[in-house]
Amino acid sequence: MSSRILAIVGRPNVGKSTLFNRLTESREAIVDEISGVTRDRNYGKAEWNGKVISVIDTGGYVVNSDDVFESEINKQVHLAIDEADVILFVVDVKSGITDLDDAIAAILRKSGKKVVVAVNKVDNNMLISEAQAFYGLGLGEIFCISSITGSGTGDLLDKVIDSFPGIGESEEENELPYLSVVGRPNVGKSSFINTLLGEDRYIVTDVAGTTRDSIHTRYNKFGYDFVIIDTAGLRKKGKVHDDIEFYSVLRSVRSIEASDVCFLLVDATRGMESQDVNIFNLIVRNKKGVVILVNKWDIIEKDIHSTRNYEDEIREKIAPFKDVPILFISAITKQRVHKALETAMKVYHNKRQRIKTSALNTVLLEAVNVYPPPAVKGKHIKIKYVTQLPSKSPAFALFANLPQYIKEPYRRYIENKIRENFDFTGVPLQIYFRQK
Repeated sequence: MSSRILAIVGRPNVGKSTLFNRLTESREAIVDEISGVTRDRNYGKAEWNGKVISVIDTGGYVVNSDDVFESEINKQVHLAIDEADVILFVVDVKSGITDLDDAIAAILRKSGKKVVVAVNKVDNNMLISEAQAFYGLGLGEIFCISSITGSGTGDLLDKVIDSFPGIGESEEENELPYLSVVGRPNVGKSSFINTLLGEDRYIVTDVAGTTRDSIHTRYNKFGYDFVIIDTAGLRKKGKVHDDIEFYSVLRSVRSIEASDVCFLLVDATRGMESQDVNIFNLIVRNKKGVVILVNKWDIIEKDIHSTRNYEDEIREKIAPFKDVPILFISAITKQRVHKALETAMKVYHNKRQRIKTSALNTVLLEAVNVYPPPAVKGKHIKIKYVTQLPSKSPAFALFANLPQYIKEPYRRYIENKIRENFDFTGVPLQIYFRQK
């Protein structure tokens, strides 16, 4: 699966974050400040003309002095350039070309990456002529925009989308399942993978095209054949102090997007913390299968209720999506490690399954008859037909006479009925109500 990452770069106070919000607002509930992407950075999705890309706001480089540029800015810009597919370079028409703009532009010219220049704060026609000075950066065509009003962002998005190689082409399915191992640092991700790969190593072959901190390995034994990805740990904002970790986070985001199923490792000694929940939500928003592994279970003092209480606590924190496998493992003692693998492959098959339309209608129309959508303003809502959409992750459309009046609680009711009758454990579901 190809991944499409757009990095927004530029000096402070040129409107990068405002532009980020403008680009990503079309994806409802997707735009979030994800803890751990970078110090103040945002990660989100932008959709334009049916094409979806990932957007990283790499804002806030320089503090106080230009002297910081060589030691800090240069490294961060290089890392963003290295990992992104397209760079969106934002400049401020009102301040003109500054020394920092020139320095960043010089790096971008040498990178060989596709660069789109957005001249921001062009709020009236009088400023358009002043924006022409930015052709002097030597980065080709410029786009005059106002991230506050949205002026010019349509043409900008047209250019950005066209800049991604092969974005208009249909993607082929992976021949092999891709499983990624994600979580905070030091939860035992590499130990878990080493335990999996520790036997019959001669069967394991490295897959080309990997990087130093996100390692793809072919696993082919015990009747399984897939690619497993070990990613760098995701930290909270404020703890991402060094450049390599910034690179690691970008790589982890890309790995999640390229996966079919993600193992989310949680440290049993610390419990399901807020950062674990953030990573879980990132997986779900990308519509990936998920298996939660509580690692280091061997060193926890337990009683007969420990497992149930721990599991209940996790499910409460990840609600409303609770239909997720939770396994208690030890990467060191190999406890339930192969069970984790078996579970992940089951989730992978759940994600790929298609339910016959007749079976769906039999189950869901009966559920609708038992509990129809509540009437709104005296208008009765009738659902007549259900089908599974031809998408890569399970999505269902219910056709109704007044879909706009169906609220979130009823959506959850329908999802629960689907899960009760068909096995979608570990897989996020999308439920749409459409005009019949």
